[in-house]
Amino acid sequence: MDMKTDPVVEAKAIVEAYLERSMVPDPEGASAYVSQDFQLIFTGGRRFAGPADASAFNAKRYAWVKKRFLRTDAALDAETGDVHVYNTGYLYGEWKDGTTFETNRYMDKFIVRGGKIVATDVWNDSAEILLHKAGLAEANF
Repeated sequence: MDMKTDPVVEAKAIVEAYLERSMVPDPEGASAYVSQDFQLIFTGGRRFAGPADASAFNAKRYAWVKKRFLRTDAALDAETGDVHVYNTGYLYGEWKDGTTFETNRYMDKFIVRGGKIVATDVWNDSAEILLHKAGLAEANF
């Protein structure tokens, strides 16, 4: 099977292309990979309508941020035809105060249906790191 016939391989490529566009940031380019009814939920239950909303949120938190992919895994749901894609790695970049970071863990879960991303859940350590910087963390980083 090649990428055009293997839905798992195709979904992984769609997700990685979406993430690459999101990191530019190029929310318009990232939007090409999502469905019209796309749902995006960030850590803490923050809901966004699309990549532009997520980019605007990130601009408030970071001077800049990128993802260092460790791996992208995917599984086909034979009943629905959906492909569940998991991308994990580390965020690196600079906080608004100028402090750099490189070991902020993240895990993103995607559902790809019909060649488009229909849902994304995003988890990372940013909130915990910010709590630690403010002296409010319960654990050390």
